[in-house]
Amino acid sequence: MLFRQLMKCLKQTSFSLSDYNTKRNFFRAVQLQANIPGTFVGSLKSIVGDANVSTADAVRDQHGHDESHHEVHKPDVVVFAESLEHVCKVAKLCNDNKVPLIPFGSGTGLEGGVNALQGGVSLNMSKMNQVVKVNAEDFDCTVQPGVMRIALNAYLRDTGLWFPIDPGADASICGMCATSASGTNAVRYGTMKENVLNLQVVLPDGRVIETAGKGKRSRKTSAGYNLTNLFVGSEGTLGIITEATIKLYGIPEKTIAAVCHFDSVQEAVDTVVQIMQSGISMAKLEFLDDKAIEAFNKYSKFNMKVAHSLFLEFHGPALGLEDQFNTVKELITSNNGSGLQIATDEDERKRLWKARHEMIWACTALLPGSKPYSTDVCVPISTLPKVIVQTKKWIEEANIIGPIVGHVGDGNFHVFFPMMRGDKETYEKVQDLHFKMGFLAMEMNGTCTGEHGIGMGKRKLLEKELGPTGIEVMKEVKKCFDPNGIMNPGKVFF
Repeated sequence: MLFRQLMKCLKQTSFSLSDYNTKRNFFRAVQLQANIPGTFVGSLKSIVGDANVSTADAVRDQHGHDESHHEVHKPDVVVFAESLEHVCKVAKLCNDNKVPLIPFGSGTGLEGGVNALQGGVSLNMSKMNQVVKVNAEDFDCTVQPGVMRIALNAYLRDTGLWFPIDPGADASICGMCATSASGTNAVRYGTMKENVLNLQVVLPDGRVIETAGKGKRSRKTSAGYNLTNLFVGSEGTLGIITEATIKLYGIPEKTIAAVCHFDSVQEAVDTVVQIMQSGISMAKLEFLDDKAIEAFNKYSKFNMKVAHSLFLEFHGPALGLEDQFNTVKELITSNNGSGLQIATDEDERKRLWKARHEMIWACTALLPGSKPYSTDVCVPISTLPKVIVQTKKWIEEANIIGPIVGHVGDGNFHVFFPMMRGDKETYEKVQDLHFKMGFLAMEMNGTCTGEHGIGMGKRKLLEKELGPTGIEVMKEVKKCFDPNGIMNPGKVFF
């Protein structure tokens, strides 16, 4: 019966039967749909309501990929949860029936973290979008998984506080916890690992834990295992984050932004190292190579000098901030930096950083119709010049487009490769570079990923980084929390 249905559908479709990949994906989708019985879908509807369950192809497609180049893998069904009770009951139903369960935030990841590699249920929690509580006097707040980063800061504005972790994309806060996000402000404010105080997590069997204890939000604790940081960066493989209690910070009294340019990568990155060694507490310290500036100018309508450039930002009290800026200015000059431009006007700063955050799309615009293949590594700051210079050399030798953009203040940088689907030659070159960068970073005592996470794209590199025993222990941890292996299978490790 299934075969006859498949053949009928194939005849009605417009794609070429010679397109093997399309046929394979289509057949796989029909197979997976057949593996989820109607009774199971009915049970999901009885939990969350008919309107919150969808098997529509367009909805499944939306939940089968993130912003990366990875091939789409659709879930069999998408469920929209509206409460903690919904999440608990859906998790238990999936666990009892051994159906894969993939938590879905906003889909802004870059390593295929939400792709449903084995089908199953994609659990979208965007409707759970309440700021549960703001403790302004304690500089923290608790949010549900549907609360987005930009919306949270708009909500907090009147309190004089903000949440500074900024990965660029308007990601959900709990999604940022799941991927251990960081971004442009990490050099001053740290990453999610340093800014999460407590998490409410639904385990695969439907039980609920609070990783630091119910309602706890102290700035430090030595009470037992650090369950909070176990789930930060777990990428949906251990449980479902349904609340996050995070640190907040005072909005800076004064902000100074600046841009400067260098003739060589070495001079630009040497400047970064010297700024960090001087002890100046920078808020943002970003590197864009000449190819990135070219893309930046074209996409965001700027007219900057096409050269290796640093984007800097200082936060702090007005008194003393000018002195810090002057010290950095001297370091820039001593490394042959030029064209220093300052932006203190809020609108101009926002325009500058908006353009910086849109760099991934600026890079793909260099090759119209392409998708981004983005990779990142992170190394000790002292080794950063060597790693970036070598990466730049590899890109030039491969004769491909690969602008370099980095949160270099903490040793982290990215390469954005625009790629056309079906361009096997370029894909193989990019894959080769992806692994070379990861291996070089590890040789320099760094990591294969500073903030993208592992997902499905860096599993082999993680094996190299942690070694067989490290991977074995991670698998044992997963088995402890998820004995049936339903949570986001195929991510982090094979």
